[in-house]
Amino acid sequence: MFAKLVDRRRTHLFAHIDWYLFIAALAISILGLVTMRSFSVENAFFERQIVWIGLAVIVFFVASIPDYGFLRRTPVVVTMYILTLVLLALIYIFGSVTLGSQNRFNLGIFFVQPSDPAKIVLALVLAKYFARRHIEIKHIRHILVSGAYAFAIFALVFFQPDLGSAIIIFSIWLGTVLVAGISWKHLVTLFVLAIVISVGAWNYGLRDYQKARVLTFLHPLADVRGTGYNAYQSTVAVGSGELLGKGIGYGTQSKLQFLPEYQTDFIFAAYAEEWGFFGVLILLGLFGVLIIRILVIALHGADNFDALFSAAIGIYLLAQFIVHVGMNMGLLPITGTTLPFMSYGGSHLLTEYLALGILMGLRRHARPTIQARDETELVGAV
Repeated sequence: MFAKLVDRRRTHLFAHIDWYLFIAALAISILGLVTMRSFSVENAFFERQIVWIGLAVIVFFVASIPDYGFLRRTPVVVTMYILTLVLLALIYIFGSVTLGSQNRFNLGIFFVQPSDPAKIVLALVLAKYFARRHIEIKHIRHILVSGAYAFAIFALVFFQPDLGSAIIIFSIWLGTVLVAGISWKHLVTLFVLAIVISVGAWNYGLRDYQKARVLTFLHPLADVRGTGYNAYQSTVAVGSGELLGKGIGYGTQSKLQFLPEYQTDFIFAAYAEEWGFFGVLILLGLFGVLIIRILVIALHGADNFDALFSAAIGIYLLAQFIVHVGMNMGLLPITGTTLPFMSYGGSHLLTEYLALGILMGLRRHARPTIQARDETELVGAV
C-alpha cells in the first residue's frame, strides 16, 4: 500500500506544489485587488488586475512542471544573461518614458519592464557561479567577478533611471554573497566600496528629482507641497488607518486622490489606511509564510545551485517588500517600487509568480530524505 501511495503521489502533476506558499501569494494578490476596487468607480485597475492575476496563476502552475536541470548549463545561463543585457540596453533606444523613467517597452496593449525578469536572471547567474565556488568565497576575486555580473545589470537599470529596481538588484547580489559565505573582512571592504560608489552616484548618476527624494527623506516636512508631497501623504494614509482602519472603500487619502499612484507605488499605504493595524499584521503574516516557505525550499535543495537560487529569490522578494513598505512609512526615500504580488501591473506580477513556479519545479528534486519524510507523513495522515 505504501508503494502504491508513493507512486500515486509522484505521478500526480502538482504533487510537488507548496500550497502554503501558493495560497499566501494568492491571498496577498487578492488583498491588493480588493484595495484597488475601492478607489475607482470605473474599476479599471481592478478589472485589469483580475486578468493579470489569472495569467500569473497559470504561469505559476505551468512553470512548476519542467525539470530545470538545463538551468545548470553554462551556455544556457550565459545566453539568458546576455539577452537580459541586450533588452535593458534597448530600453534606452525604444523604451517609453513614464514618470521620468525610461524603463519599459510599450507594446500597445500592455507594457513590458525588462528589469523585472532581470532579477530572476541575476539570481540564476549568481546561483550558477557560486554553486561550485562557495568553498572559495573567501577569495576576493569571486566576489569581484560576481559583483561585475550584477553591476552590469545594476548600471543599466540605475541610469534608466529606476533607483528602486537598482536597489533590489544590489540586494540580490549582496544577499546571495552573504549566503554563500563572505568573510567579515571582505564585507567591510564592500561597505567602504558602497560608500564610494554612493558618493559617485550622488555627484554624477542621480538626477535632480532623485536627489530631491533623498533630501525629502532626510527632511520630510521641508516641502510637503512639492518634493515631499508623496511621502507626506503616504505617511498620513498609514497613520490614519489606526487600529481597525477606515473600512474598504472609505480611505479618504486614497479615495479622494490625495495619495498618488495608489495602485502601484503606494498600495501598502492605501491598504493600511483602509485595513488598519490588524490588516497590516495579516499582510505581514502572509509575507512571513511566503518567505519562510521559500527558505525551507532553499534548505532542502537538491544541490548548491537549488539552495542558492531559492535563497536569492527569497532575498529578492524580501528586499522589494522592505523597500516598498519602508518608503510608504517614511523610513526610506521614495523610489517607485511595487509591492510583490500586491501592486497593480502585469510585468512584476508575472515575474514573481514565475519565480515561485520555478521553485516548485526545483522542489520536485528535493533531497531523498526529505521526500521520504514527506511520504511517511502522508501515509500517517491517511
